[in-house]
Amino acid sequence: MAGNGGAIVNISSVAARLGGMPGMVAYAASKGAVDAMTVGLAKELGREGIRVNAIRPGVIDTDILEPIGRPALLASVAPTIPIGRTGEAYEVAQVAIWLLSPAASYVHGAILDVSGGR
Repeated sequence: MAGNGGAIVNISSVAARLGGMPGMVAYAASKGAVDAMTVGLAKELGREGIRVNAIRPGVIDTDILEPIGRPALLASVAPTIPIGRTGEAYEVAQVAIWLLSPAASYVHGAILDVSGGR
């Protein structure tokens, strides 16, 4: 290992593999780029001791959903999620904390869905 090491956690979205909601194709495409960047950086930085991973959140109850009707959207999408509900920001944060910790020392180049199975 030549470098000082470290960990990078990128934030993608399940929109990258689902194509996004109507009118959100550009968002989905940008998250697809995050996925590709994660895999590429993992290959480039691994020998420097830098682990690179990404989290792909599903429908998470955050302010980003306000412009597209947050309460109604959450209510309509929740039944379509295999786990039966939308996610919370802290659930995504817990995965990021884990990926940045020594407990994930052999996790590298992974894109983890935090999506309730969606």
